[in-house]
Amino acid sequence: VLFSWGFLGMEKMVACPYKRPDASCRLICFPWAGGGTPHLAYWGRLFSSSIEVSCIRLPGRESRRNEPFAKDMAAVVNEVTSVLLKEFQEKPFAFFGHSFGSYVSVAVALHLKEKYGLEPIHLFVSGAHDPDPEALLPIKSIDIRDTTDEEILTYLQLLGGVPAEILNSEVAKKQLLLTLKEDCRVLQTFSFEKEGRSIPFSCDITCFNGCEEKSCDLEAWHNLTSGDVSFYKLPGGHFYLLEPSNEILLTKHITRYIENSGL
Repeated sequence: VLFSWGFLGMEKMVACPYKRPDASCRLICFPWAGGGTPHLAYWGRLFSSSIEVSCIRLPGRESRRNEPFAKDMAAVVNEVTSVLLKEFQEKPFAFFGHSFGSYVSVAVALHLKEKYGLEPIHLFVSGAHDPDPEALLPIKSIDIRDTTDEEILTYLQLLGGVPAEILNSEVAKKQLLLTLKEDCRVLQTFSFEKEGRSIPFSCDITCFNGCEEKSCDLEAWHNLTSGDVSFYKLPGGHFYLLEPSNEILLTKHITRYIENSGL
C-alpha cells in the first residue's frame, strides 16, 4: 500500500516525459508563478542520458486542476519532500527553479538539509532575487486582493511570459490569473531568516538572469552556501529561458556543472 501511495503521489506531482532510470543524476525543475510542467519537463530531450529531468506539478493546475491550491510554502515543501524523499536518498539530484520556482527549490532544499541532512549537488536559480527577507519585502507587501486582473495581465505582458493562445481564451486567462495569485500567496509565506543560523548549504549555486532584467543583489546568494556561487546573464528579459537559443546555453551550463561535480 505504501508503494502504491508513493507511486500515485509521484505520478500526480512529477512530470517526467523522458524517463532515464540509469541516469547518474536527477534534475528536478520548479516552474515560475502561474506556470506548469510543459516547458521544463521537456528539457529532458536536451540533456544526455546521464541526467533525468523532471518538473514539479503543484496542485491547482493541469491534471491537478481540481485539487485545492497549496495554502503556504510549508505545504508545498512537505508534499514535494514526502513524495520524493526516497528518490532524493537513492541518487544524486540537482534543482533548477525559475522566478517563484527558485524560491520553492530553496525552501525544499533547506527542509531536506535541516531534517534529513540531504542537499542537492548543485542549485540552479533563475530570474530571482536572493531569498533574503529584505529582498522579498516588495513581494510580501503586495495586497493580492487589491490587485486587478488588468494590472496583473499588463505586468505579465511586459515580462513577456504569456502565450498568445492564453490571452485569446477567457477560460485560460482566468485560470492563469487564479493560479498566479495563489502562487504569489504561497511566496508571501516563505521566509529565510539567516540571523543566528549557520550557512545552510555546501553545494555550488549558479544564478541565471536575463540581461534586460532589473539588476538585483545577486551577491547575497553567497550567504546560502560555503560552495562556489557563479552568475550568468543571457540575452533577454525575465522569460529569457523560453528562447530556444538560451535553452541550449542553459542546458549546456547545467550539464557541465553536473558532470563536473564528481559523480
